[in-house]
Amino acid sequence: MLSDKSSQVASRILASPPALQTDNGRDAVSRSATTMDAIKRYMLTHGLKPGDPLPTEAVLCADLGVSRSSVREALRKLEALDIITVHQGRGSFVGQMSMQPLVDTLVLRSALDQINGIKSLSEVIRIRRSLDLGIAEELVAAMRGTTNPHLWDAVDAMKEKALRGATYYDEDIAFHSGLLDYLDNSLMQQLTSAMWLIHQTASPGLKAADGEQMMAAALAHGDILSACEHGDVDAYKAAVDWHYGPLNALIDGD
Repeated sequence: MLSDKSSQVASRILASPPALQTDNGRDAVSRSATTMDAIKRYMLTHGLKPGDPLPTEAVLCADLGVSRSSVREALRKLEALDIITVHQGRGSFVGQMSMQPLVDTLVLRSALDQINGIKSLSEVIRIRRSLDLGIAEELVAAMRGTTNPHLWDAVDAMKEKALRGATYYDEDIAFHSGLLDYLDNSLMQQLTSAMWLIHQTASPGLKAADGEQMMAAALAHGDILSACEHGDVDAYKAAVDWHYGPLNALIDGD
């Protein structure tokens, strides 16, 4: 079922006029945006799915009443958003509509934010914590009674690196990705990956965590995993709060 916001967006697209005006007084950006909406309307009304073919450029031009240059520009922008995929010699197809364009934009925004880098990292930490707490009941229910030696290996690797004063980004993201595998939610996986990329981009501007803080975070991962395997939602939420404690302390003390 679509959310209220999604329904509004779909309704706006579906309510767009079937033909486009090519008034020379309107700029190319406006024409391109209207053509993009018309193509998205076609996808909605025809119930297309990722991988399904779109009409040829000639057919789109005739159906939408626009020039080929407008169609090509709209298709180019839709491809950049991963809404469609263009295969040379084969035509255009509905794309996978991944979160990659959003990921790239968020990572670049964080990288360019030199003045407020710590503020950006603080925002990312709050989003990550909200995501982790938001899936508490569903994740714990899915993992109750399971055993996950590969995730315990990741926890052990984090603890070993903490003892050496080394960072453990790879093990950390692998751990959280492993938890999310239980939910079969590709959108959540992509959002989590996006937050991690931004975290890694912004964190060099933060003072390094000491060994005690790194070990506390590593141990918190073990508590998260234990709570999931034992089906204890309250313990999971407490471990998530503990997990983000050292990061928040570093940000507050910067």
